[in-house]
Amino acid sequence: MSASLFSRRALQATTRRLAVANPSAFTKTPLSRWSAPAAIAVGQNVQYSTTTEATQESRTSAWTISRRSTSPTSLHPILPVFRCTISEPPTHLCRRPMLTYNVSSRPAATTTNITPSAGEEILAAQRRNRPVSPHLSIYRPQITWYMSMFHRITGATLSVGVYAFGAAYLIAPMLGWHLESATLAASFASLPILAKISLKTLAAYPFTYHCWNGIRHLVWDTGAAMTNKQVIVTGWTTVGLATVSALALVFM
Repeated sequence: MSASLFSRRALQATTRRLAVANPSAFTKTPLSRWSAPAAIAVGQNVQYSTTTEATQESRTSAWTISRRSTSPTSLHPILPVFRCTISEPPTHLCRRPMLTYNVSSRPAATTTNITPSAGEEILAAQRRNRPVSPHLSIYRPQITWYMSMFHRITGATLSVGVYAFGAAYLIAPMLGWHLESATLAASFASLPILAKISLKTLAAYPFTYHCWNGIRHLVWDTGAAMTNKQVIVTGWTTVGLATVSALALVFM
């Protein structure tokens, strides 16, 4: 009670001093619209807070007292500010929460005995439901991935052929084989014409295709002809050049 009376009297005394010092501003501006002191704006204030908690109510009171720094344009050397915040919690927050229990009944699980063969059938049926990678047949055929596949096949074929013939030529004297150039030419000349064309085509086309497609890959390494249309055009061009070159080697 004494603290509240002291606060009220201090506020009245301060208001009287302000009215005497600056009557025009006091009469034109309501007291509720006055700006907060500079000390509160910058956080340089002193706060005293007291908290009292009871079973059914809690009351919080805070008084903030600040001093406003004097300036040449300010005629208010000291302005005490009193703030009070009172909060009343709802009474139902202090009640003990009621606990409820929901009881649900479900039928008990049943078990059956199965034979090992039946278990294997169930396991096989579950395996058929597993996700698998899609097969290439679901895609529309494209010249791009066909040529990429044949480029690897022809490269492997040429490599295996060269290494196999080289190894056989090295061990031929030890095994009594005749792989000399004259012997090979005479053996090839004795073959029928259809066999000659087939053998020469099998040897020439992988070589020409891999060479021309290798040049196509080198062009890609420079960053040119990388669009879908250009890849398709260069692909068919490679196939045409490889075919013409292979036929030229066959009928030489």
